[in-house]
Amino acid sequence: MRRRTFIASTLAVTALPQIVSAQSVAFDPTPQLVRVRKSYQPGHLIVLPRSYYLYYVTAPGQAMRYGVGVGKAGLTFTGDATISVKKEWPTWRPTNEMIERDPGSYGRFIGNTEAQPGGPGNPLGARALYLFQGGKDTYYRIHGTTAPKSIGRSVSSGCIRMLNEHVKDLYERVPIGTKVTVL
Repeated sequence: MRRRTFIASTLAVTALPQIVSAQSVAFDPTPQLVRVRKSYQPGHLIVLPRSYYLYYVTAPGQAMRYGVGVGKAGLTFTGDATISVKKEWPTWRPTNEMIERDPGSYGRFIGNTEAQPGGPGNPLGARALYLFQGGKDTYYRIHGTTAPKSIGRSVSSGCIRMLNEHVKDLYERVPIGTKVTVL
């Protein structure tokens, strides 16, 4: 285990009591019903990037917990947002910042407006929930992935990744207007 991983895991474990009242320390991406603080309102999504979990509050003191992958250091979203758009099999195009950071990977997008069509090979996976603040797109998403091994890791350009079958489940549960808090 690398020192950075150990420190991040330790910090995540100390932050968990603020959200969750009882939970094991071992990472398990399988969706499961867990207890959370009763102060969180049903319908609220809470993401704890350091522990790689997303919580969908289903009732006072109760939430469905999903394992997620999150952004690399320096590329993460934090704060409050609202799900303002939902798409099945969304198209995808890297942001200009992504293209600038890694032109080798995204060279085909330089100088054009091409987008990758939705489908099984699309990096956004089966579903995408678009995060907005103040009516403006943040360009951050909660979405599926073509890289299931990225769940439980900090590897994305900032978005919150879920296994495709899990994001499909969440997609059906959350309506437009759902509040999202990323801590």
